[in-house]
Amino acid sequence: MKLYSYSSCSTCRKAIAWLTARQLAAETLDITEQPPSINELEQALAQLGRKRLFNTSGQSYRALGAAAVQAMDDQAAIAALAADGKLIKRPLLIAANGRILTGFKEPEWLDLLG
Repeated sequence: MKLYSYSSCSTCRKAIAWLTARQLAAETLDITEQPPSINELEQALAQLGRKRLFNTSGQSYRALGAAAVQAMDDQAAIAALAADGKLIKRPLLIAANGRILTGFKEPEWLDLLG
């Protein structure tokens, strides 16, 4: 499993604590220093849709502007996300089976990881 997170993100810290409490190991990566790959983001887009990929409350998103994001085609959106990890909704979890989750909603995580 891979967990892309950001140390200043309280939701990320909750997700890490949840995984730790259940003794579930995940490779934890700083989403700002090592954002998900283009391939991983394409898989996330296919599974979740664009709306669940963007961190709409973040400074990077506000600086870019909602209208600019909406005007992007999927390739441009993926490129923007890959270039700036702060644009990505976090945490982003890639499970061993290839399923991807963004944000931390315990029922979704329980459903995926048990």
